[in-house]
Amino acid sequence: MAVTHAFWLAGRQATGEDTFDVTSPWDGRLVGKVSVPTDAQVEEAVAAAYAVRDEFAATPAHVRAAALDHVSRRLVERTEEIAQLISAENGKPIKWARGEVGRAVSVFRFAAEEARRFNGGEAQRLDTDAGGQGRLALTRRFPKGAVLGIAPFNFPLNLCAHKIAPAIAAGVPIILKPAPATPLSGLIIGDLLAESELPAGSWSILPVANDHMPALVQDERLPVISFTGSEKVGYAIMDSVPRKHCTLELGGNGAAVVLGDYASDADLDWAATRIATFSNYQGGQSCISVQRVIADAAVYDRLLPRIVAAVEAQVTGDPSDAKTDVGPLVSEAAAQRVEAWVQEAVDAGATLLTGGKRDGASYVPTVLTDVPADTTISCEEVFGPVLTVTKVDGEAAAFAAANDSKYGLQAGVFTHDVQVAFRAHRALEVGGVVIGDVPSYRADQMPYGGAKQSGVGREGVKFAMDDYTYERVLVLTGLAL
Repeated sequence: MAVTHAFWLAGRQATGEDTFDVTSPWDGRLVGKVSVPTDAQVEEAVAAAYAVRDEFAATPAHVRAAALDHVSRRLVERTEEIAQLISAENGKPIKWARGEVGRAVSVFRFAAEEARRFNGGEAQRLDTDAGGQGRLALTRRFPKGAVLGIAPFNFPLNLCAHKIAPAIAAGVPIILKPAPATPLSGLIIGDLLAESELPAGSWSILPVANDHMPALVQDERLPVISFTGSEKVGYAIMDSVPRKHCTLELGGNGAAVVLGDYASDADLDWAATRIATFSNYQGGQSCISVQRVIADAAVYDRLLPRIVAAVEAQVTGDPSDAKTDVGPLVSEAAAQRVEAWVQEAVDAGATLLTGGKRDGASYVPTVLTDVPADTTISCEEVFGPVLTVTKVDGEAAAFAAANDSKYGLQAGVFTHDVQVAFRAHRALEVGGVVIGDVPSYRADQMPYGGAKQSGVGREGVKFAMDDYTYERVLVLTGLAL
């Protein structure tokens, strides 16, 4: 008998009239049933968030920090249980699921630290001109209003944490919508927050269906929207509410650039191993997974067979097995889409070096070369375990190839030359450049987001807190400065 999971409405558990099933993409088994909020319950949550906004903004920092510290500690205590849940509902290999729990632990810890030091106020003398004599400006940050946070399926715990933890740290009410495919991990956060003393209405976690989102997106009581997901949906949200503040963390087709100075056997072995691992981790379902390798001609012929061998060494199979590197995609439909994109590229003249096979929701890690520039897999985010490798001649050509994309989330550059590192930082049109490694690195406290069509705004705990708030100036007069 599958457990029916309640949702969290204004800090308390609630159930609706209907439920939906959450199934494993690996074997189709029923992981759990989730209760769906009614329209009246959604309205209650929104009204509560709107009503509590002033009270929550005035909540002492130590109260918010204590709640966040509590969640961080409880995640540690329940690590294995939650990792198993992530793996079951998402299909993520258990070793990556455990890592995701560890990251969420850090997110809530960072948020607790930021809550204690955020908004201390910045003083500015105004007597730099005669008209400002005796005046002092004090700048503090205040909430823009309640946040609607929309999280994706690929990191079902940590990306929910990245929505809700900064909001609580900044004293901003939030309504979190987890992905319909993977709501259980997000609901766990509610279990832990409910053990704290935050005011009622300051947070809700509502597993509503995607077709119910337009009403929430349009609701004027939720003036801030933080969305992580596809480019198409993200920009549709922004276009539908042009006067709202939207943070969009969208897609990418991350490039790993391997330059000519990265030429020793040890260098190339390291690059190939990192590329193979992070083109396939999470089943390739990460915005910063390696999708494109751009290799200098000086190392290409020695690097390519190493990449193929390292990709073929990835262990695929049951995500509950600790030895598994690559599990299924989130659904069979997702795997079918990847299969179609690879076949389109091969039909257009690409060379398939390894992989290219699908079994249900699983897709074998794949490497392609000679991929025509106008194929879908060259232009779009594949979000699957597929890698293309391209040969270029020199640094300038490599950077130009990396920039030849509508996306610009992150890039990795394998080089030992510090001057090249700074040139890459200037030249590459992305939100982050990683030197000596793949683009698939995110420290949860750093600013994270993209350029071009990879999104708008930045996540990362402090940066999300800034995004949820605005500066308000207090001018004091008649002071003896």
